[in-house]
Amino acid sequence: MEVISGDDRGKKGKVLRSYPRSDRIVVEGVNFIKRHTRPSQNNPQGGIVEREAPMHVSNVMLVTGGQRARVGHRFLETGRKVRYSLKTGDDIDS
Repeated sequence: MEVISGDDRGKKGKVLRSYPRSDRIVVEGVNFIKRHTRPSQNNPQGGIVEREAPMHVSNVMLVTGGQRARVGHRFLETGRKVRYSLKTGDDIDS
């Protein structure tokens, strides 16, 4: 995925998590926030931890073949629904 708007515009990364109900995704290496954490068993030091935060799906685009592409849906002869690139016409889910 490539970020198309915001402070991290132009950065690329893979999707780590998705939240379909709120239309948000977490992209690797993009949209970092700082969390102040108290000491725990997992993190005895505590302190400030940087991690990726969810961002809206409208701020990213799928990258296929090295270029950004809009995604469409179509049905194959077998009745299976697949995504395809509107720019090139190639199947993404094949």
